[in-house]
Amino acid sequence: MSGIVKKGYVRPLDFRTGHIDMGHGAGGRASAQLIEELFVATFDNDWLRQGNDQAAFTPPPGRMVMATDAHVVSPLFFPGGDIGCLSVHGTINDVAMAGARPLYLSASFIIEEGFALSTLKRIVESMADAAREAGVPIVTGDTKVVERGNCDGVFITTTGVGVVAPGIEIDGANARPGDAILVSGTVGDHGAAILSKREALALDTEIRSDTAALHGLVAQMLEAVTGVRVLRDPTRGGLATTLNEIAKQSGVGMLLEEASIPVLPQVDAVCELLGLDPLYVANEGKLIAICAEEHADALLAAMRAHPLGARAARIGSVTEDPHGFVQMRTRFGGRRVVDWLTGEQLPRIC
Repeated sequence: MSGIVKKGYVRPLDFRTGHIDMGHGAGGRASAQLIEELFVATFDNDWLRQGNDQAAFTPPPGRMVMATDAHVVSPLFFPGGDIGCLSVHGTINDVAMAGARPLYLSASFIIEEGFALSTLKRIVESMADAAREAGVPIVTGDTKVVERGNCDGVFITTTGVGVVAPGIEIDGANARPGDAILVSGTVGDHGAAILSKREALALDTEIRSDTAALHGLVAQMLEAVTGVRVLRDPTRGGLATTLNEIAKQSGVGMLLEEASIPVLPQVDAVCELLGLDPLYVANEGKLIAICAEEHADALLAAMRAHPLGARAARIGSVTEDPHGFVQMRTRFGGRRVVDWLTGEQLPRIC
């Protein structure tokens, strides 16, 4: 609900029973009140308190990195996370995959008329907690309100900037034949968590999303090993599609070992039940690393020494292949092509 002015008094937002109305996006008193009482109060940092339409800062030396990501996940809350923390983690990870240190975030909200203020507050608080835990403040943003029925609750877009220290050259085009392929943990957790919640599956063991900010893990990896060539977080399209993207960028092939790819039994069970392949199911707290063969053992040890890489594994090698095929040696000794994702396996997962 909007603030109501009576004799100089503005009624505070009702975060218990109130709802968003069109006035909250009109740019007037109600908009200012929403920004002050929710976004500035919750994100709370020096840049937001200045009240400008932008945030000015001096970056440290190095190459600047910028990434943006839109989040339309359904349901908004799921085991292990919600659209709020996911919107922070996803953009931080995109910046970190360049080997960069994330510095600042912006956030843009598109909110549906009638959306509960209590739910919006819960989402914003989750974003603030995730940003503070990661040490990456949300320093500017924007809010728009659309008519009822023109948005599914709330959509969030975040943009992040970071800096790559001199001497770090990580790129999707850097993979070379003979390189090792590593993954930081079990695959398919996020997509399976979303699906189990969406479909109200009765499971003996709850599947939780792996959503997490990976820049601390990346920093530890780069401190331990200088031979990291490629980093990528396998989100939409999963491990399989991400590896195909890298193979295309680098002009190489890949050979994976099915028995080495970590998948939780409950994720495997859900995928088998619904006819899905966990290799194509999204992750939000895992990364793929490709490094020179001589650095593989050291990099794997560095990953396993971090809480977010405790179940890291080497899953294959880069091969010389002008066709850029990603193949997998199955548990039965045969081979199959691991192709790009065709169509949309799981909509609205991130």
